[in-house]
Amino acid sequence: MQIQDLRAVVTGGVSGLGLAVAQRIVAGGGKVALFDLNDDKGAAAVAELGAGNAKYLRVDVSDEAAVVANIAAARDFLGGLNAAINCAGILGAGRVLGKDAPMPLKNFSTTVMVNLVGSFNVAKAAADVMQHNAAGEDGERGVIVNTASVAAYEGQIGQAAYSASKGGVVAMTLPMARELARFGIRVNTVAPGIFWTPMVDGMPEAVQQSLSASIPFPSRLGRPEEFADLVAYILGNRYLNGETIRLDGAVRLAPK
Repeated sequence: MQIQDLRAVVTGGVSGLGLAVAQRIVAGGGKVALFDLNDDKGAAAVAELGAGNAKYLRVDVSDEAAVVANIAAARDFLGGLNAAINCAGILGAGRVLGKDAPMPLKNFSTTVMVNLVGSFNVAKAAADVMQHNAAGEDGERGVIVNTASVAAYEGQIGQAAYSASKGGVVAMTLPMARELARFGIRVNTVAPGIFWTPMVDGMPEAVQQSLSASIPFPSRLGRPEEFADLVAYILGNRYLNGETIRLDGAVRLAPK
């Protein structure tokens, strides 16, 4: 898929990794629909990207009906839909056995609903639209890129819910790619390490430096544009399918 031909939905698209992906797509000549829940940042993102290139849609990705309706609205704005990039997510930190009581089940289920179920909701609704696209080279009709985390592989203490949700994203990548292959729709996942995001920006400088020092090389936090570059490569390389790619500077998370 050539970047100038992209008509993409980007979830979590008004800040952090999602906004970097949207910027990369628009810079290459594509168009984006931004799914998020922050109206102020949504307006700012559209102002930056250009109203003709981007549209903000307020969407809770865990709401099945809302996702279906807004995928249709995105398709109408974009003039088609051939890419979906899932960047929406929440941290959901908390110990299984907290200081005062065990983790409330709601905390666990909310994290899974946003990170895993939300990714599935968007992927299936987008695929339902993409299957009707005219086939391009190699029969390609669309691309789905999900976002997992290195915590899917070595989650830390306090990340049981988060790691479970991201591990689910990794686990569904291959079976989804296998199933959607007959429609010419590819599915891949990126598992980022520690990146500069609004959450990290709010941390004390000493914590930021400690995080950077834990990364073998380069010993710094990942830049959102580096994540966007990898997503752009995945979108463009038709032979890349059913894969989860770590983007982490060789970091392996310690227990805590």
